[in-house]
Amino acid sequence: MPRKILTGNHTVAEAVKLARVQVIAAYPITPQTTIVEKLAEMVEHGEIEAKMIRVESEHSALAAVYGAAAGGARAFTATSSHGLLYMHEVVWWAAASRLPLVMAVVTRAIGPPWNIHVSHEDIMDQRDTGWIISMAEDNQEVLDLVLQAFRISEDERVYLPAMVGLDGFLLSHTAMPVDVPEQEVVDSWLPPRLPRPYVIEPGSGVIMGNIPPDEAFYRMRHSMQRAMYNAKRVIEEVDEEYYKMTGRRYGGLVEFYRCDDAKYVVVLMGTWAGNAKEAADRLRERGIPVGVARIRYVRPFPRERLREKLLGMKGVMVFDRSVSMGRGGPLHAEVVEALEAKPSIMGVVAGVGGVDVGVRDFEKLVEDFVKKVEEEGRVYVNDYWYGV
Repeated sequence: MPRKILTGNHTVAEAVKLARVQVIAAYPITPQTTIVEKLAEMVEHGEIEAKMIRVESEHSALAAVYGAAAGGARAFTATSSHGLLYMHEVVWWAAASRLPLVMAVVTRAIGPPWNIHVSHEDIMDQRDTGWIISMAEDNQEVLDLVLQAFRISEDERVYLPAMVGLDGFLLSHTAMPVDVPEQEVVDSWLPPRLPRPYVIEPGSGVIMGNIPPDEAFYRMRHSMQRAMYNAKRVIEEVDEEYYKMTGRRYGGLVEFYRCDDAKYVVVLMGTWAGNAKEAADRLRERGIPVGVARIRYVRPFPRERLREKLLGMKGVMVFDRSVSMGRGGPLHAEVVEALEAKPSIMGVVAGVGGVDVGVRDFEKLVEDFVKKVEEEGRVYVNDYWYGV
């Protein structure tokens, strides 16, 4: 398996190439732009047999791959921040039309004030749209998640579009070693997209997006919810299949790091999980049993897995790189619901807009939380803003 030094954005392009995508459309926006620049080079040099569609906006980019997917093609696009907001109408259309396609979202803050650095507001804003949503920790996982996204999205038990999130600049523009599987190996695992359960073509009698009876609309939404539940099993299956192909296994919906004997657990998603893991290692050297639960899939949310692993913990800290304007961060709200607020739970908003949160920051916050729980008993904090 060749090893390459790739930025996160070029890793996405490598995965799209390996997936033999047939239609690509995107509009440039920082820090996503180099994904489609690299794909355009690949198309120009004949490295990938795909139609590259140049469009005038992000809304049109997603509309173009929506049409391609409706016609039976394997399709891909990418965006960030305000570009994703501009797409938002078509994000809903793609999911409710049950179209399998993949979009990379390079996470970035939403203005104002203007900010091009990492935050999770853009991707977390899509939780209720009906898309599969995953988040990578490093560039190797970027490649693996993108490849797996095509397999999951095209599974007839799911047939929902999929977003793969990678943190702006921290991954998108940072070069790391990435093991890239051979094309023949990927081809044996990811066959061409099958034209089912429906594709719009002459004579098929299939239509999408017309005005149905209210009951049909209601049943369609229910079918999306059932498909999202089905996706939990499919994701676990694909993770196991991928392990057999590459030797890499991530834990499916959520990765548990040193949680088996932990009494306190940090829950978060994205690149800063690496800092949290190192902080957990350091705290254990001082006798504090800490683990990390890294959320890999925001949708479907790993509710059952978290309950099984974390309900017996003394304390759970949830770190959000976005805020819900209601009860702290959105990830915190999901975890509180999953655990029914039974353990001590603290929601921490941090790192928004690219503010750095390092290993020592995680150490200090967790140590203070552990001390508070040990001294006061049950602790419940909705929205502690670190550094404000």
